[in-house]
Amino acid sequence: MGYLQFDKSQLINLEYSLSREILRSNRAGSFASTTIIGCNTRKYHGLLICPCHKRKSDRFLLLSSLDATVIQHDQEFNLGIHKYQGDLYIPRGHKYIRDYQAETVGKTLYRVGGVMLERESLLVEKEEQILIKFTLIDAHSSTTLRLRPFLAFRDIHSLSKANLYANTRYKPVKNGIMNKLYDDFPGLYMQLSKKVDFVPVPDWYYNVEYIEEQKRGYDFKEDLFVPGYFECKIKKGESIIFSASIKEMSPATFKTRYTKEEAGRIPRDSFKNCLLNSAEQFIVKKEKGTEVIAGFPWFGPWGRDTFISLPGLTLSTGNIKTGKAVIDTMIRKMKGGLFPNMGEDDNPAFNSVDAPMWFIWTLQQYEKYDPEINIWKAYGKTIKNILQAFRNGTSFNIRMTENGLIYAGEKGKALTWMDAVNSNGPVTPRMGFPVEINALWYNAVCVALKWAEANNDQSFVKAWKDLPALTAESFIKIFWNEEEGYLADVVNNDIADFDVRPNQVIAAALEFTPINKEMKKRLLDVVKRELLTPKGLRTLSPDNPQYKGIYAGDQDTRDAIYHQGTVWPWLLEHFVKAYMDVHKNTGIGLAKQIYEGFEEDMTNYGIGSIAEIYDGNPPHQPRGAISQAWSVAALLRINEMIENHDKITNLNRL
Repeated sequence: MGYLQFDKSQLINLEYSLSREILRSNRAGSFASTTIIGCNTRKYHGLLICPCHKRKSDRFLLLSSLDATVIQHDQEFNLGIHKYQGDLYIPRGHKYIRDYQAETVGKTLYRVGGVMLERESLLVEKEEQILIKFTLIDAHSSTTLRLRPFLAFRDIHSLSKANLYANTRYKPVKNGIMNKLYDDFPGLYMQLSKKVDFVPVPDWYYNVEYIEEQKRGYDFKEDLFVPGYFECKIKKGESIIFSASIKEMSPATFKTRYTKEEAGRIPRDSFKNCLLNSAEQFIVKKEKGTEVIAGFPWFGPWGRDTFISLPGLTLSTGNIKTGKAVIDTMIRKMKGGLFPNMGEDDNPAFNSVDAPMWFIWTLQQYEKYDPEINIWKAYGKTIKNILQAFRNGTSFNIRMTENGLIYAGEKGKALTWMDAVNSNGPVTPRMGFPVEINALWYNAVCVALKWAEANNDQSFVKAWKDLPALTAESFIKIFWNEEEGYLADVVNNDIADFDVRPNQVIAAALEFTPINKEMKKRLLDVVKRELLTPKGLRTLSPDNPQYKGIYAGDQDTRDAIYHQGTVWPWLLEHFVKAYMDVHKNTGIGLAKQIYEGFEEDMTNYGIGSIAEIYDGNPPHQPRGAISQAWSVAALLRINEMIENHDKITNLNRL
C-alpha cells in the first residue's frame, strides 16, 4: 500500500472522506483543490483556480468540477458527487471508488461492474492548465466516456448565482470548446487529447452546497453552469486526457506534457518528502518577482509569514537561489522601514511591526547557507533603513523609546502576529512593548553591529554600539518575572501582562538575546508545562479564564478564539531551537517526538501537508487553512536540527 493511499472502506464513508482534502499549486499563483472523493465542500474547492489580470482580486475559480460518466449497454454510471439540500448527495459516484492514492499525482480507481477506470490529474507548472487523464484499465464490452464540466467563473471568496448576464454560448475549438461567461474573465478552453463529440445542453445546477462554509457561518449555496458534455468511445488500455486552460492548447501535446510534468514531481512516499513537496507549493514565481503564499486555500502573500517561513521552505530544502529571489522581491516593496503585510500590490497594508525584524532574522539564517554572501554589502543599506526607521519612528506609532525598547501600536490596530480583529476590535491588541518584538529588535541591532564591524563600517558602529546594553537592561527590567520564572507578553503604561503566552519563546531561541541560560530554562519549563501540545504551542494557558480550547463558530467567534488558546505549529521551530540550545543532547528526544508526531497528519485534513492551526483541547483537531507555509517550514527546520544533531553525534562516535 502506498504512503498516501485510501481504500474503499475509507472512501465510501463520507464522514471520513469529506474531511480529507487535497491541494496542488502550479508555483505561479494557480491551484486546484477538492476532497479525496472529488466532492467540493468549500467555496475554495475547484479544479482550476488562477489569477485573472483583468480583475484586481487575487484568484478566480473557473472550473469547479468535472463529472465523468461511464456508459455500457445504454446504462449510465455517473462517477461525480455533489451535495444538495437535505444532506442529499447526487450523484453518489463515490460508491464506485475502490482506491485513491496521491504519492505523485492524485489517482482514483473506479470499478463499475466489469469496468475499471482510472482518473489522474495534475496542474501544469507555471501554466494556468489542469490535465485530467482517464485510463480504461479493464472492460469487457464497448465503453463510452462522458465528461460534464461545472463552471463557476467567480472570485474564490464569493459564490456564483444563476443570472441572465452570463454568456452561455460556446465557441468550438480543436477537440473541444471555449466558454467565457463574463467579459472581464479569460476564456476557459476545454479540450481533449482525441476528437470528441460535444453535446450542448446548457443548464444551471442550483443550490450546490458546501458544508465547510456552512460550519464557518458563511453563505454556502452556489449555482454552477454546465454548458453540455463531451462524449467519446474509450478502449481497454486507452488513456484520454482532458485539458482546461485559459488559452487554447494543442491536443497533440497533452500526453507528452502530462508525462513530463508527472516525472518532475517529488514523490510523496515518506513524511519528509511530503513536507518537501508541500514546501514547493507555496513558492510563486511571477514576472514581478518571487513570493510566498502564506497558506492555502484562502491566503495570499503575507510579509510576516514570508520571512518566518522562508528559511524552512527554501534554505533547509537546499533552494537557496529561490530564497534570495524572495528576499529581493520583498525589499522592492518596502516603505518607511516596513514590509507590506497583506493586500494587493497596488494597495498593500503595512501593518506589521515584526516583519522587518523577521527579515533581519532571515538574513542571519541565509548567511549560514551561503558562504559566499556578504550580508552587509548585499543588504546593509536596507538593514540601516529599517533600524533607523524604528529608532526615529514610523507608521502606527512604531518607535524606539528612551529605554532602548520598541513601542508599537495605535488604538484599534493589531500589529503583531496576534492580529485577529472582530466586531469588538483587536482581540489581543498588544499595544505597547510586545516581548517578541523587543527580543527581535535586540537581535537585529546586535547582528547588524556584527556585520558592520566585519565590514569596517565605523559610522554605523559608532552610532549603534551603545544601544544593545541599554536595550538588554530595559528588557530584563520590564519583562522578566523572577518569582514566576517567565517573561511578560506585553508591557504598556508600566503595566505588565503576565498571561502565559508563547511569544516569549522567540526571545529564548534567538542568536542574540537579552536573557541568560537560566532564564531560558525557567521560561521553557513554564511553556512546556502550560502551552506545549503535540501539534504546537497554545496561544494562551488553559489556566487563564480567557482560554478557548475549541476553534469553531462563525467568523466573529473564531476570530475571538484565534489567539486565545488555539495551537500554532509554527512556534514549535523556536521552542525546539531554544530547548535544544538549553538541554543539548537530552533535548533531542523531545524534538524527535514533536517532529514524528506530525506524520499522522499526512493522511488527515490537508493530505500531505500541515494545517494552519489546531484546537487547544485534545484531541487537537486541525483547523483553519489546510496547508500553511510556516507550519510546513517549522517542521522542515526541526527535522534539519535533528539531522544535524545526529550527524554530529555520529561523527563524535568515530
